[in-house]
Amino acid sequence: MVRKWMANVHRGLSRGLSAWYERKAVPVQRGRPMTTPSHKLVLPSDANHHGTLYAGAMLRFVLEAGYATAWKHIGRDANLVLRRVLNMECLRPVPVGVVAEIQGAVMHRTSAYLICGLVGTPLDAEQGPWVEALLGFAQVTETGKLAHFPVELPGLEPPDGENWERLADRMRRLLRLR
Repeated sequence: MVRKWMANVHRGLSRGLSAWYERKAVPVQRGRPMTTPSHKLVLPSDANHHGTLYAGAMLRFVLEAGYATAWKHIGRDANLVLRRVLNMECLRPVPVGVVAEIQGAVMHRTSAYLICGLVGTPLDAEQGPWVEALLGFAQVTETGKLAHFPVELPGLEPPDGENWERLADRMRRLLRLR
């Protein structure tokens, strides 16, 4: 199987890398939820006076993880802006020296707007997530006007689990408020 894949890669490269990449772009996983992991080493420059991740650094990390999740879902045609922070909760302190992880998934999508759910992977086996967030991104043109997403997008299948169900319920309640 590896040899067959390598032969396809070689064939594609001989015709030009860009042509091969266009046809062999990362395949959409059907039937399995797609999550986007993001990692950050918490440095002393990210810490507050308690030696844990301070709010500004956490917000930057969550925003970057949300944007990466949205961009991966849309693809190269993404031109996204943060439209709304629907919800963000820091549930546990993150100490300096820890490599923190956030898993992101697109949980809601309209023709030009999507909501990313983000869950901080537990730091210890006995604990729950360290952060949960819901961020809304809009697709815009080069001039900043609202634009539609590309037609071909993967389906929405939020991940399973108690944390994701809680986040989906929170999103439904917040969307109802608008």
